[in-house]
Amino acid sequence: MHKQAPPKATLNKWLISYSSSKKGYGHILLEQIVPGDATIREGLRPYFESAHSDAREYFHAYAGMSLHPDAGAPGCNAKYPNCLPPKARRGVFGEVMSGLMTEALDFVGNHEWIVPVFLFRNQEDARQYIYVLSRDPARKREVLGRKGDDFIGIVVNDDGAVTRFIAGEAKWRKKWIPSVLDDVMLGTKIEVPKKSGNLVHDGKGVWFEINRALDVPIGVKQLQDILQELAPDEYANVILSLDKIQQLQNPAPSERTDLILLIGGSAAGRGEGEPLLEWETKPSQHQKNRDLQVVEIILSDGDALIDALYDSLWP
Repeated sequence: MHKQAPPKATLNKWLISYSSSKKGYGHILLEQIVPGDATIREGLRPYFESAHSDAREYFHAYAGMSLHPDAGAPGCNAKYPNCLPPKARRGVFGEVMSGLMTEALDFVGNHEWIVPVFLFRNQEDARQYIYVLSRDPARKREVLGRKGDDFIGIVVNDDGAVTRFIAGEAKWRKKWIPSVLDDVMLGTKIEVPKKSGNLVHDGKGVWFEINRALDVPIGVKQLQDILQELAPDEYANVILSLDKIQQLQNPAPSERTDLILLIGGSAAGRGEGEPLLEWETKPSQHQKNRDLQVVEIILSDGDALIDALYDSLWP
């Protein structure tokens, strides 16, 4: 289970915040103001270990590995999440930062969000990768992403019932130049019609995924299953309320907040405090009648920080 509070003091030292909130729409831009050095990484490390702890136990047990294998012991080369290749590291980094920011910052609606556990154990390809790598250290490769949500936040009322979810999309890019941003948000470019030389976005980017996302995402069921397995007494009322929310007939009411987190480096011409997406009004591409929260995190040394951070987990 995820028990670690967000490292607010580290965030305040590391990043400066520009925030705005209108009815139904919140936007937060965070810019790096000090290097992501050992002090920053050590401040982040407990939260990241907590976020990955469930999947680490699950994957290591599946592979027959010790939870903390010593150097030279079987599986020491396949420790999760340390063994993840570069692209996969950046993917899970974005998901953990989604949860961290949700718990640490004031989002649209001013709800009190809880992240009981991160859902990384459901990344099937990572599980297979660790199983094989622990037996054949030469089998290094990239790890496929997965459909669904690695991060689900919930709001729980005084009766212990869930009333709202937060879920969405987290994207890392080395440089957020305008063409990269357009590809991420609007989809990659394709030739229409073929052999015409006319390139248009295919419409299957982040906005497409957000707009077609279920009000009660599949990650809610996965969250419920983990809670039932690991903490059935502590979360008994939450589990019961999730049963009622997921009924196909006459489900209990709940609401969803959409989250978009964009993290990575700045384009060369971008000015200080300049956002990637519209901040004064909700972007017109968001077509659902749901609250939307955008978080943009601009880092100057993100690649180095991510690799050093993931190398340092569970030293």
